[in-house]
Amino acid sequence: MDTLEYTCIAIAITALLAAVIAVSLYRQRVKKTLEIIGEMLDTAIDGSFVEGVFDETALSALEAKLARYLLICAVSSKNLLAEKDKIKGLISDISHQTKTPIANILLYSQLLSEHELPKDCVVCVKALSAQAEKLNFLISALVKTSRLETGIITVSPRLESIQRLLDEVRKQIRPKADTKGISVVMEAAEISACFDLKWTTEAVYNIIDNAVKYTRDCGSITVKAIPYELFCRIDITDNGIGIAEDEQSKIFTRFYRSVAVNNQEGVGIGLFLAREIVTAQGGYIKVSSRLGSGSTFSVFLPTK
Repeated sequence: MDTLEYTCIAIAITALLAAVIAVSLYRQRVKKTLEIIGEMLDTAIDGSFVEGVFDETALSALEAKLARYLLICAVSSKNLLAEKDKIKGLISDISHQTKTPIANILLYSQLLSEHELPKDCVVCVKALSAQAEKLNFLISALVKTSRLETGIITVSPRLESIQRLLDEVRKQIRPKADTKGISVVMEAAEISACFDLKWTTEAVYNIIDNAVKYTRDCGSITVKAIPYELFCRIDITDNGIGIAEDEQSKIFTRFYRSVAVNNQEGVGIGLFLAREIVTAQGGYIKVSSRLGSGSTFSVFLPTK
């Protein structure tokens, strides 16, 4: 092996060692940079971030950007809290200011209905009473929904009996169902789940109330609970008018009402409120339906 070959081998080995050293240094530098970024993010998360490097390196620029971003977030959060407080006050004012006038309208219409009145006046009094009831329901539903959305009202889930929930709903829905001759069959459910009894009763009631509203006279509604490992599923099945496929994703939005049911009473807020209540507890609602063949609403409540 001549001198040239030795020289080439030496150069190759030197180049290889230089490459290994360069890669090692690069990895150390990247590791150190990632550790610094990790520390920056940790301090940002716990709220103790302070910009500490003031030079022209990339890390310094990143720190400056992170500091500006956190400042913007803090200002936005402060503004959101202020807006939330304003909404709370507005909701309280609406609730307080409308409660007495609506109660008075209902009272006076009831007093008028107890007197001997001409036929045309009787019709007007009945219409007045019906519209006042509708207004009372609408204001109540709007206030409840807004309070849930703004956190004024919070749900407090705890382990409860599904049977107790269904019994509460049955008591509330029976008068409306009996008026239309609709049978509401609730299968026994020896199951427990985590939910707020008061609010979940309202959510399930709203769904069954819709079923009663859109099921023809002498129809039927079946309610049954099915246990799963992580959720308890409550199926509410009716043989009513059903829901078109293209509307099934819209029925849970606020104030949505299908053209097909415009002649029915309602303001399109019951299902929206039901979804808000169930979602706030870590659950969800699904619907399966065919137009003209009834619907099944499935309420999923966490078991833990």
